Amino acid sequence: MQDRWQTTRFTLELSRPLVMGIINATPDSFSDGGRYLDASRAMRHCEQLVDEGADILDIGGESTRPGAGQPTVDEELARVLPVLRHAVTLGRPVSVDTSRPEVMRAALDFGVDIVNDVRALQRPGALETVAGSGAGVCLMHMRGEPGTMQADTRYADVIDEVTTFLRQRLDTVFAAGVALERIVLDPGIGFGKSPEHNWLLLERQAELLAIGRPLLVGWSRKSTLGALTGRTVDDRLAASVAAALAAVQRGARIVRVHDVAATVDALKVWQAAGLSR
Repeated sequence: MQDRWQTTRFTLELSRPLVMGIINATPDSFSDGGRYLDASRAMRHCEQLVDEGADILDIGGESTRPGAGQPTVDEELARVLPVLRHAVTLGRPVSVDTSRPEVMRAALDFGVDIVNDVRALQRPGALETVAGSGAGVCLMHMRGEPGTMQADTRYADVIDEVTTFLRQRLDTVFAAGVALERIVLDPGIGFGKSPEHNWLLLERQAELLAIGRPLLVGWSRKSTLGALTGRTVDDRLAASVAAALAAVQRGARIVRVHDVAATVDALKVWQAAGLSR
């Protein structure tokens, strides 16, 4: 069961790692905020990522960078719906990156395949919305809210807390009627965690895999990579690709990235060299 992810329109085989391409239809995302706020540019970017080899398109209208404010529901809908409407015509699974049940319902009405929720379906109505659909879902660990999540990154044991949270959310979502094959998990790299915590989550990723569901991870351009390399957010390509490969080497099945072409090429080399065995 860990070798596939069932979504609305697609059964995704996870015998090889998949690349999820990011489209931020926001004015203030940490890496590319404002670049794809215009719907036509975001649509073209979807097409570009498909051409570059993206297996999944992930479209979001709320920035979740540290300190980010939240758009209204209407603002989020206005940002993502035109892009989602176009993306579902491109022959790839489409994910909506949202925590709001109103946005989930509208996206699912368009035939969107996956709900990627940084708040793990904890907002009122979110779990019921997903449970009543056939969509895949990604449940992520985040302490607090994006605006304040980096204010306190102290953990007694970050591995235990993240593992316990993800296991509890998995059990709750399954009990609500979402089949296990529809669920993947995300440890939430950079979401209420210090660089040391993030590296520990990578080092001990096997303990997260022991929960029993595939892992989706997002290291792309994160500040932890900047802290290590001294590179600015626009100059973290090599570090991002290296982190994605390290996560895959340790068992992650989906990597969420900004730089699709480079990641796809790196994974091809990784597989050709026999490193996946």
